[in-house]
Amino acid sequence: MKAVVTGGAGFLGSHLCERLLQMEYEVVCLDNLLTGSLNNIAHLHEHPRFKFVNHNVVNYISIEGPVDAVLHFASPASPIDYLEMPIQTLKVGSLGTHTAIGLAKAKNARFLLASTSEVYGDPKEHPQTETYWGNVNPIGPRGVYDEAKRFAEAMTMAYRRYHGVDARIVRIFNTYGPRMRPNDGRVVSNFIVQALQNKSLTVYGDGKQTRSFCYVSDLISGIVALLSAAPSENLNMPINIGNPEERTVQDLATKVLKLTGSKSTLEFRELPVDDPHVRCPDISRAKNILGWKPEVGVDDGLRLTIEYFRKVAVA
Repeated sequence: MKAVVTGGAGFLGSHLCERLLQMEYEVVCLDNLLTGSLNNIAHLHEHPRFKFVNHNVVNYISIEGPVDAVLHFASPASPIDYLEMPIQTLKVGSLGTHTAIGLAKAKNARFLLASTSEVYGDPKEHPQTETYWGNVNPIGPRGVYDEAKRFAEAMTMAYRRYHGVDARIVRIFNTYGPRMRPNDGRVVSNFIVQALQNKSLTVYGDGKQTRSFCYVSDLISGIVALLSAAPSENLNMPINIGNPEERTVQDLATKVLKLTGSKSTLEFRELPVDDPHVRCPDISRAKNILGWKPEVGVDDGLRLTIEYFRKVAVA
């Protein structure tokens, strides 16, 4: 079996490449290293079934021989990244999805799109189910990411309906773990790095907004379960993968301070435009269709993540 992973040198992509190799796949990792890093896949370079190709997936993708699966994970995914690179974000969600699913169609391969809980915007339904259409501001600063992913979903479903591509969509909720970038602007990495460096933890708004945090190994297990599932009408809809254990941002900050032993304090700043007030997945479909649920508790996941950041983020 051969799998092509776009964005394979990124946080999630590198963990996915690793898991697919463990499942005996031959893995072709495509990444232009805009936000990915060769450090994330350095341990895979000598693996006989792993190949890295420096390629911008907005451009035509050429892969020799049969391909069994194409997994499209290329995209800036943190607020800092997509606010600094709005055009690249829109391109990889539109043109990149087109080239990736075009490869799947040409190779008669299974296609899996990495979408996001951001398609729900600042939701008026809570928790969020896959049937909810969302509350997204298409012209706000976050719209470049939200709408790129919504377009990618529409493209994927069009290829499924019109061309018969075996296509699946995973909607990923806040994920954390080793290989996150120290400066990527996501709340878990922000808090841990600030705590380890004895800087104030930056809390936006009043800290009462909620998130649900899924450890990376749980997320990858859900993704490969979706990839491996037999073709079914159940897969005509996206599937949420995330941890439904909801907590406030301020509660997360307090937990990070406790687990790191840091004496840092909290610094409150203005809430960014269109920042969601709540975010929590309904994972009923993942449980029923894939037999999946998260296993790693937040304390254990944070300890593993803190251990990683002690090595890479503390001078």
